[in-house]
Amino acid sequence: MAKKYVVTLTIAEREQLLRLTQSGKAAARKIKRAHILLKADLRHLDARWTDEQIRDAYAVHTHTIAELRKRLVLAGLDAALPERPRGHRRRALDGEAEAHLIAVACSPAADGHAHWTLRLLADRMVELKQVERVSHETIRQTLKKMNLSLG
Repeated sequence: MAKKYVVTLTIAEREQLLRLTQSGKAAARKIKRAHILLKADLRHLDARWTDEQIRDAYAVHTHTIAELRKRLVLAGLDAALPERPRGHRRRALDGEAEAHLIAVACSPAADGHAHWTLRLLADRMVELKQVERVSHETIRQTLKKMNLSLG
């Protein structure tokens, strides 16, 4: 099957990638991406590797190689090499909800319990409509951030 995005580096791009891989002064992932692009370059058929060979040599998924090709073709070398921003999730507890959590954690435990547990706190935050849902792990991390402990 023909590749949708074919890597055809210019001489200048190839030289830039070679300098990057030989200097060892860039981030390891950036150097890895440079190696992948050099191996995938269509203009150098004698040294060109298949995606499977690249995958095996650099321990990356073939989807990663395809995405790197796409970024190079659509946006250029300067956009293909750097680390892409990773998706960040919206905070489960904003400042107001964190303050409410602390108030609840410092109050007497729920009826029938000697002390608060992470799961009880998570359930109480939902009952109080501070959040739609929250995991006990988020509660733990928030309390740790505030230097609070249960018990």
